[in-house]
Amino acid sequence: MPTPDSPSPAAPPSAPAADGAPEDAAGVVAKLSVLDRLLPVWILAAMALGLGLGAVVPGIGEALEAVEVAGVSVPIALGLLVMMYPVLAKVRYDETGAVLGDKRLMITSLLINWLLAPAFMFALAWLLLPDLPEYRTGLIIVGLARCIAMVLIWNDLACGDREAGAVLVAINSVFQVVMFGVLGWFYLQLLPGWLGLPTTSAEFSIGAITLSVLVFLGIPLAAGFLTRTLGERRRGREWYEQRVLPRIDPLALGGLLFTIVLLFALQGDQVTGHPLQVARIALPLTVYFLVTFGASMIIGRLIGLGYARSTTLSFTAAGNNFELAIAVSIATFGAASGQALAGIVGPLIEVPILVALVYVALWARRFFPTRSSRREPSTPSVPSS
Repeated sequence: MPTPDSPSPAAPPSAPAADGAPEDAAGVVAKLSVLDRLLPVWILAAMALGLGLGAVVPGIGEALEAVEVAGVSVPIALGLLVMMYPVLAKVRYDETGAVLGDKRLMITSLLINWLLAPAFMFALAWLLLPDLPEYRTGLIIVGLARCIAMVLIWNDLACGDREAGAVLVAINSVFQVVMFGVLGWFYLQLLPGWLGLPTTSAEFSIGAITLSVLVFLGIPLAAGFLTRTLGERRRGREWYEQRVLPRIDPLALGGLLFTIVLLFALQGDQVTGHPLQVARIALPLTVYFLVTFGASMIIGRLIGLGYARSTTLSFTAAGNNFELAIAVSIATFGAASGQALAGIVGPLIEVPILVALVYVALWARRFFPTRSSRREPSTPSVPSS
C-alpha cells in the first residue's frame, strides 16, 4: 500500500526542473489534453451560454426554481453532486489520518476559515459598502459560509493535497453547522454594536444549514468513499486508480460546466438588470478572494506546509459556500432582497477568479521546496490532480 509520501499510481508526480525547483505552471499545463488545457475557455463559454439562455428563454428561472433541495434548485444541486463525486472518489481515505496529524495545517486552517476570513469580509463590507446595508449584510453572510463543494475542484486542478482537501472540507462542514448562527449573531449584531455601527437582526435555521451540509457534502462523500472502498476490495488500488478513476473523471468537468450554465441562466437577469449594484458588490468580493488566497499561500509557505497543502489551505480559505449563503439570505430576507442579490453575485465572481487562481497557484510552485510536502503534487488531468 502506498505511503503518504508515495505518488499516486494513476498520476505520477511531476518531475522537478533541472535546478531542483518544482515544475512551473507552463510545464503542468503543457501536459494537459487540449480539452483540459482550454478549461478557462469552456468556463467562459458556459457563463455566456447561461446568460444567453436566461435572456432568450422566458421562464427558465421559474422552471429551475420550481423544485428545490436545501434551498437550491434541483438541477443545480444535481450538477454540484455530479461535479463533486469523482473528486471524492479519488481521495485515499486511509491516508487522511496523516492529514489530521498535521497540527500546523489543522490549526492554521481553523484560524483562517473561522477567525480571519469572516473578519476580513466584515471589514471589506463596511469599508466598501457603507451606504448599502442590504448588500453589506449579504456579503457578511457570504463570508461566514465556508466552501464545501467547488473548492475540491479548484484544489484538484492546482495539484493540491486531495486528502487534506477532503479533511478540511469535512471539518469546515462541522464548524458550519455549529458556528454559522453564532458568528452571524456576532458579526451582524454584537460587533457592530460594540463599534457604534447599525446592527442587523437575523435568525438562521440550524436545520437548513445541516441539510445543506448533508446534501452537498454527505451524499458525494458517501458515494466517493463507497466507490473507492468497493473498487479496491474487488481488484486492488492499482486497478481502481488506473481503470476506474479515468472513466468517472470526466463527470467532474461535465458537472462543473452544467452547474455554471444553470447558475448564470438562473441569476443572469439579476446581474444584467442591476449592473451598478453588481459592480459595487463585485469589488469587495474580488479583493476578498485575491487577498485571502494570496495571504493563505504565503502563510503556508512560511510555516513549511509545502506546495500541495499550502494550495489546499488557500482554496479552502478563499472559497465560499454560495449555496448556503443564497439559501440563508432568501429564507431570512426574501428572494428579492439585496442580501440575496449579494449571495447570487458571489459565485458569478468567484468562479472566474478561482479558475485564474489555479494558474497562479501552479506558477507559485517554483517558490516551494521540491520535497517540502508529504506528497508531491501530481500532474493534473482536469479536474484531477
